[in-house]
Amino acid sequence: MNATAAVAAAVVPAAGRGERLGPGAPKALRELGGVPLLVHAVRALARSRAVGLVVVAAPAAGVAEVVALLDSHGLDGKDIRVVAGGETRQESVRLGLAAIPAEVEIVLVHDAARPLVPVEVVDAVAAAVRAGAEAVVPAVPLADTVKRVEPNPGGPEPVLDTPDRATLRAVQTPQGFRRATLAEVHAKALTEEAEGGLPPVTDDAGLVERFGGRVVVVPGHEEAFKVTRPLDLVLAEAVLARRRASDGF
Repeated sequence: MNATAAVAAAVVPAAGRGERLGPGAPKALRELGGVPLLVHAVRALARSRAVGLVVVAAPAAGVAEVVALLDSHGLDGKDIRVVAGGETRQESVRLGLAAIPAEVEIVLVHDAARPLVPVEVVDAVAAAVRAGAEAVVPAVPLADTVKRVEPNPGGPEPVLDTPDRATLRAVQTPQGFRRATLAEVHAKALTEEAEGGLPPVTDDAGLVERFGGRVVVVPGHEEAFKVTRPLDLVLAEAVLARRRASDGF
């Protein structure tokens, strides 16, 4: 792998609305410590020397707004591009991937709603792909016991079994891929959708698994949690305040 190919590009799908945070601005534009979640997420990627390009897939009607937003927060020193995203996360990743130069062989995909991922997690994911893995996810062990149930919304749900917690992991982002692998599984998924096949998966590693690829796990970090609900935002504010007090983050 030559030097250019070994530098990763990152795609940040940020076109969703994030309704679980309530009405208002799209989730990626909600503020954390006075700064939008999206800006925090792009900064986290840009801090990694393994990442040379960040592509943000913005709401189709908000590309200019996102460009101005990123420019106003002084995100200099890295190549940052904004493209129109799609109706689904899967489509936004595919559109972001199309904006990455062909010579880039490592691609990371990162949730805009994970604003506080430490740079060492970004580095570890990129390094694992560089070392030969085709798909890599950061993950943490589960603290809670998990029950598999028969869904019954609004009523009691019968328990089917209790998986062994030692074999389970909560997956985070950025997820890392060989560019060829990611492009191939997205192309296959697009064909499936056109033929009325399986619905979109919730993460890109799931696509690799669906089509028979091998995914490996590297250690994630407790601060790389996803900001989905109002309580998550409260926790993120506390983490950010601690960081700022300790190291001027």
